[in-house]
Amino acid sequence: MTEAAMEKARTLIADCLVWDNHACMPLRPDDDGHLPQMESYRTAGVDVVSLNVGFGAQPLDSHIQVLAAFRRWFSAHADRYALVAGLADIDRARRDGKLAILFDIEGMAPLDAGDHGLIARFHDLGVRWMSVAYNRNNAAGGGCYDADTGLTSHGRRILAESKRVGMVVCCSHTGHRTAREVIDRADNPVIFSHSNPAAAHAHPRNIPGDLIRACAANGGVIGISGVSVLLGDRDCQAETIARHIDHVAQCVGADHVGIALDHVFDEMEFLDDPIALGSAFPSGAAPAGPIKTAPPSVVPGVVAVLLGRGYGDAEVRKILGGNWRRVAEQVWGA
Repeated sequence: MTEAAMEKARTLIADCLVWDNHACMPLRPDDDGHLPQMESYRTAGVDVVSLNVGFGAQPLDSHIQVLAAFRRWFSAHADRYALVAGLADIDRARRDGKLAILFDIEGMAPLDAGDHGLIARFHDLGVRWMSVAYNRNNAAGGGCYDADTGLTSHGRRILAESKRVGMVVCCSHTGHRTAREVIDRADNPVIFSHSNPAAAHAHPRNIPGDLIRACAANGGVIGISGVSVLLGDRDCQAETIARHIDHVAQCVGADHVGIALDHVFDEMEFLDDPIALGSAFPSGAAPAGPIKTAPPSVVPGVVAVLLGRGYGDAEVRKILGGNWRRVAEQVWGA
């Protein structure tokens, strides 16, 4: 990759909205030592990041405590970061040179007890998307590592409440049958926040072409993950990420693909977490050994590769952030 190509990429990045729709900090409410590493997004030219606050079978209290701790830290550093309630906050943050922060939850297990009012509570705290499942089945629907029995009546009520409050519904980590039923039933765009095309690399977490096409037909977006095992051969280089983006764009157009690197800032914490490797994975399916995730610094290289493949500036603008913004406009409102 030439320096001229990288410079062209950096110029385009500086001139458009860049939105990474999934990142993973350690989920310890009493440990904010990693949060200063969010500066790496600003350095890479990213404007908006969705930060995970809980997944799978982690208890409701854990989700709330992590949300409170993250919000407290970002509020204390308001000279560099801005908590997002709506699109105006993103626009203001970009004008002011701040990194806009929203939150996400992987799996609807915190709602298993049937308290649908929690969706509005999470929304009030800055959560802007929730996935249906995290690998395993829950009361809302099936996970991608379980015998998927489909979207439940409880899950259907969650969809209705999510639409009412402006919460985006995500089908990453979700079983394929459940994902199809969610998309068929949803009135709003449904996203795969961080999922890669199975045709580019076969993996239980990656999604087939029919789901990619259904997501696009619904107005949704597939966010390409930078996790090495989803990209193939433990490779999370810019060229490989761009190849997965290109596969989705060739399938459904540049209007329906985005970036969600799923960068894990403390990979050993994830591997040592008994919830992550126990309840979230069936026997033998958990990652073995170190995992690799693409850092924010990969973004200029991805853009340079896409431009080299013949993508125009307008298409790259959509991929970098325009498509996520469109979904937000439709689901969050103005």
